[in-house]
Amino acid sequence: MPRHQMLKQALASSVLFVLFLVGGGAGTVPRHAAPASQASAPLALTLPNKEDSLKFAVLGDFGTGSKQQYELAVQMKRAHDQFPFDVVALVGDNLYGSERPQDFKKKFEDPYKPLIDAGVKFYASLGNHDDPQEQRNYKLFNMNGKQYYSFKPSPKQSVRFFALESSYLNPEQIAWFEKELKDSDSDWKIPYFHHPPYSSGERHGSDTQMRQALEPLFLKYNVSVVLSGHDHFYERTKPQKGIVYFVCGSGGQLRKGNIDKSTGLTAAGNDQDQSFMIAEINGDEMWFNAISRQGNVFDSGVITRRK
Repeated sequence: MPRHQMLKQALASSVLFVLFLVGGGAGTVPRHAAPASQASAPLALTLPNKEDSLKFAVLGDFGTGSKQQYELAVQMKRAHDQFPFDVVALVGDNLYGSERPQDFKKKFEDPYKPLIDAGVKFYASLGNHDDPQEQRNYKLFNMNGKQYYSFKPSPKQSVRFFALESSYLNPEQIAWFEKELKDSDSDWKIPYFHHPPYSSGERHGSDTQMRQALEPLFLKYNVSVVLSGHDHFYERTKPQKGIVYFVCGSGGQLRKGNIDKSTGLTAAGNDQDQSFMIAEINGDEMWFNAISRQGNVFDSGVITRRK
């Protein structure tokens, strides 16, 4: 059934759902490394880096195998050296093009090998460029054969993530998502998926049908932050009904100049370079830094959870 028909069916049944994903793009064979001076200099992070906090990263639209993807991966390793995040939330479009074993190696295992070797866990959601059959059974994506799932990464902080499949929404997934939200006693409930309910992208922009389906659930169950990709840039929205939406869709892909500044949605954005985000949750606060391929921290702040 086409995605828009499933959304209409879901809306008709008064049930809602959420999803988490990021993507990438086609590129060149990687042959590069950051200059030694750049790779050794500390990043100008503004996170508290507390001992018992939950530390995680967000990456989307990345699996291109390109020079730019590998260069951004170097910055992720630099960030991890200073700020040892345990989890990376992948917001979809995890591999572009073919998905043979050698493609998983070139587009995922090789660029992120230092992080994988350090024990960092990557939790994937699926984008429109991703093959569900291949990726949901790929061990390093930690999907355990499921196209949507939730997980609690740390016993030290009250946080649960919900990875959704936004390309093929159906009433069953939406009913599952609402039950998971209702049954969760976590203070922070963080959905992530590929298609953004709010985005200033000229190419794609806000998925208003998805917003109609998901936003009432976000509001009902006190969601504070939503993560997505699809548009190939970074954007943090102004709070929408109290919720902050992040678009993290430039992990390998980039669509320069694609943020439409006339939407009035944008609190901060970067459509000039590839980027990723790191974040830290301790108690009722979430700090975040967005970092470019050049190693610049270009957006930062703190969000207090809704109650």
